[in-house]
Amino acid sequence: MPLVTSTEMFKKAYEGGYAIGAFNVNNMEIIQGITEAAMEENAPLILQVSSGARNYAKHVYLMKLIEAAIEDTGLPICVHLDHGDTFELCKSCIDGGFTSVMIDGSHHSFEDNIALTKQVVDYAHAKGVVVEGELGRLAGIEDAVNVSAADASYTDPAQVEEFVTRTGVDSLAIAIGTSHGAYKFKPGQKPQLRFDILEEVSKRLPGFPIVLHGASSVIPEYVKIINENGGKMPDAIGIPEDMLRKAASMAVCKINIDSDLRLAMTASIRQYFNEHPDHFDPRQYLKPARANIKSLVKHKIVDVLGCNGKA
Repeated sequence: MPLVTSTEMFKKAYEGGYAIGAFNVNNMEIIQGITEAAMEENAPLILQVSSGARNYAKHVYLMKLIEAAIEDTGLPICVHLDHGDTFELCKSCIDGGFTSVMIDGSHHSFEDNIALTKQVVDYAHAKGVVVEGELGRLAGIEDAVNVSAADASYTDPAQVEEFVTRTGVDSLAIAIGTSHGAYKFKPGQKPQLRFDILEEVSKRLPGFPIVLHGASSVIPEYVKIINENGGKMPDAIGIPEDMLRKAASMAVCKINIDSDLRLAMTASIRQYFNEHPDHFDPRQYLKPARANIKSLVKHKIVDVLGCNGKA
C-alpha cells in the first residue's frame, strides 16, 4: 500500500466521532512501536516528523523506515510535517515524498499568516499533498516551538471562515488550552479546554477537520519511573484524557502526541539501566523501550482516540 493523505481519514473520523493519532517519530524503534500498535488495533495512522527530527535522523532515513513500516503492516499511513515554519521547509518535504504538511504561520499577523499558508497550499495541492494551517498560539516548548504563556492566544472563531476560505487549507489547528511539551501545568492547576471555542469553530466550519496540538497527557507513571531511576523531572500535569476523548467526539479529527512517547521511552531505558547497570548492548535497552511505546500507543488508540478498527 502506498502512502496516503489524511483526506479520507479525516472524513471518516469526522462522521464517526473519533480522531486519528498523529505520532511524532525520530528513530526506528519509535516507528516500529507505533506501527505495530496500529496494526494490531487496525487503526489509521499519521506519522509526523518535526524539523528537529528531520535534522536528527535525516529525511531519507525516516522515509525508508516508514516505507518499511507500510510494507510490514499494510496500514494506510500518512506522513506529515509537524510545525513547518517556512515555505522552503514545506516544499522540501513535499518534494521528498511527504503526503501532508503543516505550515505554522501563527507567529505572524493574520494577513501574513494567510499569505504564507496560501503559498504552501498552492504548491502542495498541485502535487496532491494536503496542508494543515494554524490559528492561535499554544504555549509551551517542544523542538523548535517555544511560545511563552504571555505570547499564547486562543483561536478567535470569528477569523476561521476567512482564514480557511482565503488559504484553501485542508485542516486547521486551533488553540483551546492545550500546551506543547511535558511541563504543561503545575500541580494544583486544573487544565481546562475551551470547548466553547471548539463548538463555535465547528459551527462556522461544518464538517471541517480540526487539529489539536500539545495533547500529551504527561502520564504520571512514566514521570514516577524516571524519577525513581535517577531522573529529576518536576511534577507536571498534562491534558486529561477524558477531555481529549470529548474533543475527538466533536470536530477534532487529528490529535498530536509526542511528549508521552518520549516519556515512555525514557522511563523504560532509565529503568533498564538501573536494573542492569553493566549492560551496554543497545538492543537490550531499546527492545523494552519499543514495547513500552507500543503499549502507550495502543492505549491512546483505544481509550483516547477511538480509532481502533477504523483503518
